[in-house]
Amino acid sequence: GGANVAEIADKAARRLMFEGKGAMFCLAGIAAGIQGMIRQAKDAGVNLVIDGCAMDCARKIFDAAGIANCRYVRVTDLGIEKVKGVRCTDDQVERVVAKAHEALGAMT
Repeated sequence: GGANVAEIADKAARRLMFEGKGAMFCLAGIAAGIQGMIRQAKDAGVNLVIDGCAMDCARKIFDAAGIANCRYVRVTDLGIEKVKGVRCTDDQVERVVAKAHEALGAMT
C-alpha cells in the first residue's frame, strides 16, 4: 500500500521477524497463486497477517488462497489514521508490535 499504515505494517512485521517471532512471506506471491509459497504459509504453525486498513487486502489474499491458520492485526483499529504521503512514527510501529505480541500470545 501507499499510505502510512502500509509502512507501519511492514516495519512492525520486520521488527517481529528480527525478534525471532517468525518469517515474512511474499504477499504478492501468495496472491499470484505460487503454490510453494501458499504451501509454506499453510504449513506454518500460525501466520500473523497485519493489514493497514479496513480494506483487509492481506486477509482477503490469505482467505482466497485457503490459508486458515492466521491471526490478524489491523493498524487502523489501533487508532492510527490512514494518510497518504505521511511517514510513520516509531510509536505507531510499537503499538502494532504490541498488538501482534498480544495476538500471537492468544495461540495457547
